Amino acid sequence: MNFWHKLKKDKKDEPILALAPLAGFTDSAFRFICKEFGADVVYSEMASVSALKYKPKKTLEMLKFDKKEKPYVVQIFGSNKNHFIEAVKFLEKNIKPDGIDINFGCPVKKVLKQGAGSKLMGDLKLSREIIEAVLENTKIPLSIKVRTEAFSVGLLDFLKNISDLPVSALMIHGRSLKQLFSGPIDLDLIKESRNYFSGVILANGGINDLSEAYDVFKKTGVDGVAFGRGALGRPWVFSKDFQDIDGDNKKILIIEIALRHLELINKNRGDISFNEFKGHLAWYLKDFPGASNLRDKVMKSKSYEDIKVFLLSA
Repeated sequence: MNFWHKLKKDKKDEPILALAPLAGFTDSAFRFICKEFGADVVYSEMASVSALKYKPKKTLEMLKFDKKEKPYVVQIFGSNKNHFIEAVKFLEKNIKPDGIDINFGCPVKKVLKQGAGSKLMGDLKLSREIIEAVLENTKIPLSIKVRTEAFSVGLLDFLKNISDLPVSALMIHGRSLKQLFSGPIDLDLIKESRNYFSGVILANGGINDLSEAYDVFKKTGVDGVAFGRGALGRPWVFSKDFQDIDGDNKKILIIEIALRHLELINKNRGDISFNEFKGHLAWYLKDFPGASNLRDKVMKSKSYEDIKVFLLSA
């Protein structure tokens, strides 16, 4: 059975909880921790189909995963149809993820300049051709991530254009390209998308805790919710047991998780990911009580061992 269908069947009246793809953040170590706290499905960092064609070794390293992360979805981006075809064949043979996701929502300028992300969403003809090509060249379930509007193409028009294609899941960032990552998400439009898409629908954008997730779930009738920035520094966001944690208990939890993340990322990727881990630490320590001095020390640290010492002394 397609894992998306199984998730929907198993969850029934509960929302599917996903870790949304975030470049520079949803590495294997972070995905692993989010799964431990109850994430139902996790996404990789965004991988370029052109990079998979020309520099597969580096991208292959980034996309490696632990079996405990399953179901695991690899997100890809680009604008060259032939590169997409080669990429999905490569992924099916070498990575073997549970799902493949095409990004139609990224607003980053260097991605838009490639005709990818939100720019590709604005090209109905090419976006359909790419989805068709991917479906024809892999048996792995395909999902897509979109925004409510990009380059004058609205969500509903985009969905109408592909309504006959067997796309398994749809993640909707409920903001337009112009909104980027601020402002309320369009709950009404997310709800209306059900009229044009029969697969699994996940709502995304500005959702920071389980109460907000359940509220969006009830108001829109989606099948699940994807945490993006709401999970950074707070991977316990997926668990009902940690929603009200504060004070010293929260401080202890943050240190424990940060150390666990440190251990995993060092084991998985070594020094190559050291600066990326500092990005995670900035989020872990964002609301850390009285820790501005600790944050300064951590950000100036030169090694994983330095960070470990600073955290243990906090």
